[in-house]
Amino acid sequence: MNNVFTSIFSRPVFKVISLIFLGLFVSFIYLGFVASVVPNKGASLTPAGQLRVKVLPGSNVASTAKQLASQGVNVSNITMQIVARGLFQGKKLKAGVYDFAPGSSLATILFKMGRGDSIKLSVTLVEGWTFKQFKSAIDSQPDLRKETKGLSAKHILAKLDAKEAHPEGLFFPDTYVYEPGDSDLMIYQKAYKSMRTRLNDAWLARSSDSPVKTPYDLLKLASIVEKETGHPNDRGLVSAVFNNRLKLGMKLQTDPTIIYGLGDLFDGNIRKKDLLKDGPYNTYTRYGLPPTPIAMPGRDALIAAANPSNSKALYFVAKGDGRSAFSESLVAHNEAVKKYQLNNASSK
Repeated sequence: MNNVFTSIFSRPVFKVISLIFLGLFVSFIYLGFVASVVPNKGASLTPAGQLRVKVLPGSNVASTAKQLASQGVNVSNITMQIVARGLFQGKKLKAGVYDFAPGSSLATILFKMGRGDSIKLSVTLVEGWTFKQFKSAIDSQPDLRKETKGLSAKHILAKLDAKEAHPEGLFFPDTYVYEPGDSDLMIYQKAYKSMRTRLNDAWLARSSDSPVKTPYDLLKLASIVEKETGHPNDRGLVSAVFNNRLKLGMKLQTDPTIIYGLGDLFDGNIRKKDLLKDGPYNTYTRYGLPPTPIAMPGRDALIAAANPSNSKALYFVAKGDGRSAFSESLVAHNEAVKKYQLNNASSK
């Protein structure tokens, strides 16, 4: 009889079954222990109001528990350790800023952090904006930590280790994502780095007969193209006009540079005296590009400035529908002005 039992218990199948039952037994013991220290599903670990907490990058389970507790979450280190591992979230927890609803359970908190479902905010910097508008948009973000508010452009550039003396055009217009409490300087850093990258790409891909001599000159030209383009389909031709004028040594004669030079004095109208009064940004009285960009050019303006359309056009005039009429001669241009502007004005 003993030999029979010995034979049965020594079989591989029995050993496997024994291991399965042992595993189940250990699991039940573990789950029972977890249940004894984990708050009930409906138990509240957060206060009555919504709670916002921040978990720093590089945090492990223990340091995360400490940070949560210091910010109002009612959880101990040992409970956090056990439950995080029991729910297989221990290695998934992600840094960030989180909002937890009133009465959130530990499981809810852990799964939210495991998904990385943190708060993401954004600020959009628009193509064609000036640095003044750019800075105002950043200063108006209530959830950014203000490190640059009140600083001059010169001091902001110094914090960026920028070599340029003037901030205009140095920041790429885009939508930048951040978390509450991030520094506003981070937005400047991202936008500055992005513009340097985009400008370098455009410079390396410029046409072989481009009249611009430096990447900074290309940035100036792109800013003019950005401000002068009324319709995306005209961008390449607008660029061709200014590229052609630079090649021929003609004055650019572009209104946006006049407007930029007037600054806060611009009231919506350009007068004859504005065109005649000499100044660094008056491209009606001076040859070549202005001393700095006049706005933040976007990607398409950078590309167009570096690679204009194949055209001999030297003039253009707004048609009144967002598009422009382009001409190769002054005679043709005057006809276009008569057709699209003088006639339209007289018909109103």
